[in-house]
This record gives sequence, structure tokens and C-alpha cells, in this order.
Amino acid sequence: MLNLEGNTMKKIFLIVAIFCVFGFGASAQKYAFVNTDYILDNIPEYADSQTQLDELSIQWQKEIEAKFTDIDKMYKNFQNEAVLLPEDMKKKREDDILKKEKEAKDLQKKRFGKDGDLFKKRQELIKPIQEKVYNAIDEISSAENYAVVFDKANNATLIYTNPKYDISEQVLDKLGYTYKPQQPAKSKK
Repeated sequence: MLNLEGNTMKKIFLIVAIFCVFGFGASAQKYAFVNTDYILDNIPEYADSQTQLDELSIQWQKEIEAKFTDIDKMYKNFQNEAVLLPEDMKKKREDDILKKEKEAKDLQKKRFGKDGDLFKKRQELIKPIQEKVYNAIDEISSAENYAVVFDKANNATLIYTNPKYDISEQVLDKLGYTYKPQQPAKSKK
């Protein structure tokens, strides 16, 4: 939910939100912002999930690399022996190499492709945490009567933010987590 499809969606949302706030009487509207990167960095389950995903990714990458190493050996052996092989044996070996290569590419797609195993595991581990954060933001926003809550994470284009409107620590409080206080942004002079 919080992880929109790329920066483009965030920028579009930000522009629409700014238009809504300033286009329809900003004086009557309350707004706030959060930093979901900061929030997630302070949730131990999120770090554990990221570690688990990294370990799976490394394991699967090694598995795929081993398959491609085997294919490379098969191809080199074939090249060394090709001159001595009859045509039907050459064709069979070429077909075997192509078959193994297709299997390796299919496994790579299955593990790392769009909607692959890594994506599904990320959804399984990360989405519930993101939903908890979203629900906490929603509850705070409703209770405080905020019209708009911006997310300044991932380079969302917020030119200036006043720390008094940052509700990130409120979200962590609501979720029951302890956290490291945020460092104030350094002004560029």
C-alpha cells in the first residue's frame, strides 16, 4: 500500500494532493507528513523480513549461478569434442545444452521475475507491516483531522517540511515501537 509503483506515482499523488490543499482553501485544511523509511527502519520485524528476503535472494542466486556454470561446462566440453562427434550426437548435445539453458532461465524468471517467488515472499513478509503502518497513519490522521498526509520517503519532492508537522514518531508510538529520534534536516546555505 505504501510502496507505490515508483517515484512517478508518488509525484503524481503529491501534485494532486497539493492542488487539493491549495486549490480548495488551504487555510481550512490540516496537513502532516511522515517518513515511511524512518518508520520502517525502526520496526524490528521489518529489518528481520528484509534480512530473510536478502538470504533467500542470495540462496536462489547461487542456485541459478550453479546451473549456468554447469551449462558453461557442458558447452566447453561440447566445443572440445564437437569435431570428433557424429552429426546426430552433435545435435543431441546441442539440444541438451539448449534445454538446460532454458530450464535455468525459467528458474531465474520463477525466482526473480515479475510475480516470482521473491516478489511473493516480499508480499507475504512486508505487506502486513506496511498495512499496520498505513492503518496507524489512517487512525492518527482521522483523530487529528488531517486532510492530507504526505510521505517524504524515497525522494518525494517536498521542498520544505516543518518538523512540527512530522507525525512519523506518533505512528511509531501508536504501533508501540521504540525509535531513534530523527536527525533534523540540515539547511543548505
